[in-house]
Amino acid sequence: MASSLPIGDFSRATHLSIKTLRHYHRVGLLAPAEVDTATGHRRYTTDQIPNAQVIRRFRELDMPIDEIRAVLAAPTVRTRNELIAGHLARLEDSLGRTQRAVAAVRELLERPVDPEQAPISHRSIPATRAAGVSEVIDIEDAGAWYAGAIGELRGTMSAQSIPAAGPPGGIYATDLFTSERGLATLFVPCTRQVRPLGRVENLDVPPAELAVIVHHGPLDGADRAYGALATHVTRHALAVDGPVREYYLTGPADTADESAWRTEIGWPIFRTAGV
Repeated sequence: MASSLPIGDFSRATHLSIKTLRHYHRVGLLAPAEVDTATGHRRYTTDQIPNAQVIRRFRELDMPIDEIRAVLAAPTVRTRNELIAGHLARLEDSLGRTQRAVAAVRELLERPVDPEQAPISHRSIPATRAAGVSEVIDIEDAGAWYAGAIGELRGTMSAQSIPAAGPPGGIYATDLFTSERGLATLFVPCTRQVRPLGRVENLDVPPAELAVIVHHGPLDGADRAYGALATHVTRHALAVDGPVREYYLTGPADTADESAWRTEIGWPIFRTAGV
């Protein structure tokens, strides 16, 4: 049989402060078994201790209160487990981002890039026939937008039996970096025109003169390559206005191994003889 505890004893039993317990009562997460209408004193039962312990563990895992409430109210074990698994998956993703950020900081401190030693070359890119998707996007949505656009492009080309004539590429307006919103174009070179479908359209990719460098790994670490390119073109007085380009030599559509990804990044330049 459950025994009644004043809030102070319940606090000690669960390692949840009185302030926290009052907050959980206000938001409907953990209501006391009874509240004295005259004094406002809260009392809990020993049967509530397991739920309080579960709540504390979930909060230590940064689970939002609304999600904890949903877990506790889940109608079936399966539903409860799916909710918990979803949160754990988000935690693992966040942990992965943190680990990559820590590794990047260490690499920046221990092995700074010398732009003069960076493997940068200059290249003339001819005009290219391609299937493309163009859209004004927010930079925070770039990853999701790329995944959707590349899937749509490859699906459309496959359905129309049009082979790719080279790796996918992207053209990104300066506004996308400076204002966090701008025009993005993803394209796949092809041997003949596609029949426009959905967002996919025919595209004539213009020629360009580029200083290029190959970035290895996921694109969230590509800022070092961008920095090396910017330093190179500035030191050699080569910089011109224009969008940057990326060519996805090996990317997420090819392999899930991020360490195997290779992206060629191109910075627009003014090409002079002998450069």
